[in-house]
Amino acid sequence: MSTRGHQRDTPEDAEGQRSPEEWQAHARNLCLRWLGARPHTRVELREKLARKGIPEDVSESVLDRLTAVSLIDDAEFAEAWVRSRHTHAGRGRRALAVELRRKGVEDEHVDQALSTISDDAERSRAYALAAQRIERTNTINWSDRAEQERTTRKLIGMLSRRGYAPGLAYSVVTQVIAERCGAEIELPDPETTSSDL
Repeated sequence: MSTRGHQRDTPEDAEGQRSPEEWQAHARNLCLRWLGARPHTRVELREKLARKGIPEDVSESVLDRLTAVSLIDDAEFAEAWVRSRHTHAGRGRRALAVELRRKGVEDEHVDQALSTISDDAERSRAYALAAQRIERTNTINWSDRAEQERTTRKLIGMLSRRGYAPGLAYSVVTQVIAERCGAEIELPDPETTSSDL
């Protein structure tokens, strides 16, 4: 019984016995499986392959080939990411830039993808987010200065966390409150407001 146990290869032994061609096929199959589930950046795939123990030279070779046949395209990934996350998750340009850089997208592709969001589109999306939040909190007493300021800070904070610049968040929130609630409010300076969030 014990000799039979010694004759079995451990998974690590089996991995070490792969030929270069087998490593290539294994790495390619992993990448194709991951890409079939969702788009990935080159850096994401490289990190996943490393976690699977694929040798670096094999990874680079497979990733080069997949890039050459356009199965990996970081520029296209960035544009799709920006379109989806801005539209569906309400992310502003600042947050989108951080997300893409974390995924290993190069600055030139990040900048190109972000250029597809106009200033008007970003303001419109921020306005919609603030308006939705105001509609869900319709019990605010706008004549109470403390409640007014607390609610305003929360709205600006919500937009800032989603990646909207402090000045834009401030401007949108004051507009939404004036239009939706008929409240003329005096807010602190936007720079002070954003630093206090």
